[in-house]
Amino acid sequence: MTQTQNIMEERKCLECGEPLYGRVDKKFCSDQCRNTYNNRLNGVVNKYIRKVNYILRKNRRIMEELINNSEKDAIKIHRNRLTDKGFSFDYYTNIYKTKSGKYYYFSYEYGFTKLNDDYFTIVKREEYLK
Repeated sequence: MTQTQNIMEERKCLECGEPLYGRVDKKFCSDQCRNTYNNRLNGVVNKYIRKVNYILRKNRRIMEELINNSEKDAIKIHRNRLTDKGFSFDYYTNIYKTKSGKYYYFSYEYGFTKLNDDYFTIVKREEYLK
């Protein structure tokens, strides 16, 4: 048996273990095996990313709804009203610091900043849409 024949016999699909035929750099016997292998490999990371994206989108939706219902550029709202809607203060896409030193925490184009006595201001940054 030659070395080439030995290599060809040893090659197996990384997902199902079926023998591989064809190209020498082939790793999977089918697209289904390739997809299954990669989905399993990336499943934990993708699950975490999906969870964070879900929270960010939910925060954005809540702020968008509140701003649109008020028809103002900014609104003042109590913490309890936000938490009752399922808002999470720990997740945001970016932070903006004003010249006066106040921090706004944004979920995409909608942001919030803490006032006093558990009140927050919610704003929309139009410049993101340009």
